[in-house]
Amino acid sequence: MARIKPQALLIQSKKKKGPTRISITTIVMCNLIIALIALSLVATYRYWSRRSLDQSGSDLSTLEDIGGLVKKYDLPGYAILNTSKGPITVELFKDGSPEVVDRFLDLCQKGHFQGMPFSHVIKHYVIKGGGSQGLGAAEDWISKGKLRSQLVMRPKHEAFMLGTTKNRLDDKGFELVITTAPIPDLNDKLIVFGRVIKGEDVVQEIEEVDTDEHYRPKSSVGITGVILKREI
Repeated sequence: MARIKPQALLIQSKKKKGPTRISITTIVMCNLIIALIALSLVATYRYWSRRSLDQSGSDLSTLEDIGGLVKKYDLPGYAILNTSKGPITVELFKDGSPEVVDRFLDLCQKGHFQGMPFSHVIKHYVIKGGGSQGLGAAEDWISKGKLRSQLVMRPKHEAFMLGTTKNRLDDKGFELVITTAPIPDLNDKLIVFGRVIKGEDVVQEIEEVDTDEHYRPKSSVGITGVILKREI
């Protein structure tokens, strides 16, 4: 048997080996895997982007809430009503009546109450300043005062409370009312937004002024100015 030379064997080996072919199935599977990986990356990116935005929105909302609280508690909490009879110090109910307090503070800064007269003084009832009510409205207040002693109710408006009438909150009609006795029947008329903490004797002195038959003071008495303070 003739021997095949090594060089001949190498040539035969090269002839037998051909290029390796990749099947169509393999190509399709590889493409599917790549597509799935790409979709997973896109979905992951969208998820974390949305979560980041939600977190940012939540943080912003929290900051706004904190800012609102800081703003509210940064507002003056007390007002000193300087009157022709002396000063009356009032604590403002920033939490209980925030909108009315804001309106009151705004009007104070505009000087709305400077020179405001006490238009009606009803002993053991209220002293009322400002407003443009006619005689008919004043008579309604007077009739309320006369009926007060006939009511058997738990008082919801104590003495020396500061309030304003519900239907006159505009610049021209904003009224100040200080109660001089517990008054249970003013809930439908009065919004209480503060209480007198100093100067009750001044309120009582104003209450003692002479009035006409319509409870209008015969001599001028009123507010000369308002000083706002954060703390007393």
